[in-house]
Amino acid sequence: MFSNVEIGIDLGTANILVYSKNKGVIINEPSVVAIDTENNKVVAVGTDAKRMIGKTPEKIVAIRPLRKGVIADFNVTADMLRHIMKKVSQKTGYSLRKPNVVVCTPSGSTSVERRAIQDAIRQCGAKQVYLIEEPVAAAVGSDLPVDEPVANVIVDIGGGNTEVAIISFGGVVTCNSVRIGGDQFDDDIIQYVRKRYNVLIGEHTAEQVKFEIGFALVEHETRTMEIRGRDLVTGLPKTISLRSTEVQETLKESLLHILEAIRATLEDCPPELSGDIVDRGVILTGGGALLNGMQEWLSQEIFVPVHLAPNPLESVAIGTGRSLSIIEKLHKIAK
Repeated sequence: MFSNVEIGIDLGTANILVYSKNKGVIINEPSVVAIDTENNKVVAVGTDAKRMIGKTPEKIVAIRPLRKGVIADFNVTADMLRHIMKKVSQKTGYSLRKPNVVVCTPSGSTSVERRAIQDAIRQCGAKQVYLIEEPVAAAVGSDLPVDEPVANVIVDIGGGNTEVAIISFGGVVTCNSVRIGGDQFDDDIIQYVRKRYNVLIGEHTAEQVKFEIGFALVEHETRTMEIRGRDLVTGLPKTISLRSTEVQETLKESLLHILEAIRATLEDCPPELSGDIVDRGVILTGGGALLNGMQEWLSQEIFVPVHLAPNPLESVAIGTGRSLSIIEKLHKIAK
C-alpha cells in the first residue's frame, strides 16, 4: 500500500515545503498567493507572491490561504497546491499525475480541517493522501527515535501555531497546541510600533525586526535598528529607531503563552517517561526556535536541557518525507 509514496508536504502557515525521498527538500516557498480580483486568476505563488505583499495595485491581492496552521481559504489553497505540484514535477523530472502524498497536519486540527487538507491535495491529482501529525513529523526530521518506548519532547514553533508534544513508541502521548507562532510575533511588533510611535509598518518590516533584534526573555546587550513606515498623523514616510529591549517586552505575552503550553504538556507526562525527559531534554524546531535567546530562556524556565534541531526550519518537511518509509509501521502502532 505504501510502496509507491513519492512525496511529503509540510503545509505550513508561513512556508510550504516539499520533500522527495530521492532529492530531499526540493521546494521551500512562502505560503502566499497573489490573485487578480477581476478574474480570480492566480498571478503568482510563493516567493514571487510574497514580494508583492503590501505593494500591489488595487486589482491584485496577495493573501495567505493558511492561517494558524489550517486552511482558511480552500479554493486558493487548492490553486496554490496545483502550482506547487507543477514545480515539483519540473524539478524531479517525473510525472506527478497520480502520486501518493504524505501531508503533516497540526495535532489539534479538527476532522473537518483534516478533510479539507486531504480534499485540497486530491484535487491536485494525488492518488492517495496520508496524514501524519506535525509533532511526529518534526521528531522524525530531528533524528529522534520515535518508534522506541522513550520520551521524545518536541516544541515546534511554526508560523501560525506552536505544538508541544511528548512522543513515545510512534505516537503522541500528550500534546498541547497554542495558536501563537512567528506570525503572532510579527503582529505584536506591528501593533506596538503603531501604538508607541504612531507609525504603521508592514509584515515584511516586522519580520526583519524579529530576526535582527527580537529576543526571548533573557538578558542581552541592547541592539537598535532603524525602520521605516507611514506616519499615521501626517501620512508621510517616517524613520524611527527601535531598541531590542522594546521588542523583547512586546513579545513577552506571546512567549509566556508558549511556555505555559510546554509546562502543561510536561505536567501531563506519565511518571515513567519523566526520567527520559530529564536525560534527553527537549528539542526545539520551527522558525520560532531561531528567535535570539529562545533556547537559553526555555532551559532556565523548565529546568531540563533544551536542544535545537539540526535543521529547525525544515525538520517537519524532512520528517514528513522520511516517514514515507516508516509510515506503515507508524500506522500499525496507531491501530
